[in-house]
Amino acid sequence: MVGYSLVLSVALAATSVLASPLIPTPCASSTTAPTPTTSIPVGKRDPKGLDSLAKRKKRFVGCAYDVYHISDVDYTQLVLAQFGQLTPENSLKWESTEPTRNNFTLGNGDTLVKIAEKNKIWVTAGNFAKNELISVMKNHIVNVAGHFRGHIATWDVVNEVFNEDGTFRSTVFHDTIGPEFIDIAFRTAKLADPFATLAINDYNIDGLGPKSTAMVNLVKSARSRGVPIEQIGAQAHLVVGTLPTNIRENWQAFANTGAWVAITEIDIRMPTPPTEASLAQQKADYKTVVNACLAVSRCVGVTVWGATDKYSWVPDVFDGEGAACPYDENLKPKPAYYGMVEAFKA
Repeated sequence: MVGYSLVLSVALAATSVLASPLIPTPCASSTTAPTPTTSIPVGKRDPKGLDSLAKRKKRFVGCAYDVYHISDVDYTQLVLAQFGQLTPENSLKWESTEPTRNNFTLGNGDTLVKIAEKNKIWVTAGNFAKNELISVMKNHIVNVAGHFRGHIATWDVVNEVFNEDGTFRSTVFHDTIGPEFIDIAFRTAKLADPFATLAINDYNIDGLGPKSTAMVNLVKSARSRGVPIEQIGAQAHLVVGTLPTNIRENWQAFANTGAWVAITEIDIRMPTPPTEASLAQQKADYKTVVNACLAVSRCVGVTVWGATDKYSWVPDVFDGEGAACPYDENLKPKPAYYGMVEAFKA
């Protein structure tokens, strides 16, 4: 990988499974790059930027990004200057890469890989029997993970698998195959792309609680059976002034399983419009999260779910809330940005 690394996920809304094949060969796929992607943007690294500072602590700072942002030149240049890892927002999810069975559309992913290197829906409706769904999973990975083999830093293999009480969510994979779908997904993913780190990822696992305990127990048990769950991702979609007080202890418990830990989707929302006080608290909260990662030796880095409030998903989902990112809608750094800087500089 040149300059930037890439984390790609084939998330399936409720449960994302990067399902891979044991043997079969890929189907033909469409790799035509989407518009507007005729040229690959090249950024200028900021030696005093977030990722540059994080590197001094042997960590990274990444950012969610996707091909539809390329036309926003200012934002793209900001991302390439400040961040060292890119996580596609949607382009590598199942519904984007295989919208109908055996119809693979990988052009957006190709474009993102080129950027990084140069500087389901039908599944639920398919009514598949267990063995056929396993086959569908394996076929999907041959055509996605196999296509990008050796170019991806981390695959989000299983995403958002738990309810808040620590029980398994009802999904097509769990309900049809059973909990063993996780083992199948990770074992076959490792065969498909042995070079990538394989991760399980979820939200509301920042503090201690039933969901975090379930994650620890699952990973411990799986790893004891030789299942290659190599990283636990904590999404960290948080609310200003309400962070759990035991974040570090919880993430250390994740690390104690032997897996790496990553903060994968951080944003910290607040009531809008923001006030001086709420922005100051947000700065403190971002700093708290970065410091918690730095305090856990197996925490590898932090990815923000978008650098700027301009493209944040939060206002569309949480009425009256937003301003969750380190940069404002005009691409100006907020106090939150400087909170991260202060943590990495300390």
